[in-house]
Amino acid sequence: MAGLVIPVEERAALHDLVHRYAACVDERDFAGVARLFADDGVLVLPDPPREFDPVLEHRGPGGVAAALSALDDVPLTAHGITGAVFDPGDDPASARGRIGCVAHHVSPRGGRFADAVWHLRYRDRYVRAEGVWRFARREVRLDLIETREVRASRLGR
Repeated sequence: MAGLVIPVEERAALHDLVHRYAACVDERDFAGVARLFADDGVLVLPDPPREFDPVLEHRGPGGVAAALSALDDVPLTAHGITGAVFDPGDDPASARGRIGCVAHHVSPRGGRFADAVWHLRYRDRYVRAEGVWRFARREVRLDLIETREVRASRLGR
């Protein structure tokens, strides 16, 4: 509803939701990520390098967990939320979000480690059920990908 403001405590809960998503991904807790989605929630991912827009749709907590398990081959990730804007949805139990993120994906390459840095934006729709905010839909839109050499990490040099 236009003109409505999301109360501070609800905004804080939405901030927690998006940061918890990033933390769970970095901790490889894909079941934890899946629990952040509504039962009918959808995660829509890009298909780089061919497609930077969200095109691969994964439905329900099982689909979300399965999609993120592709990160099992990436030994280290670090997601940093760079900005978060929340807007009211069509009713008090819904909201929308525009979330900026820089996501590092560190993998071995040629006896060293490389960091594929994704600069991305999440376009989210949230739903509140039984007092808890969940993702109804999360779309990942890539802006650019950089590749950097890693000098040192907890994985080694």
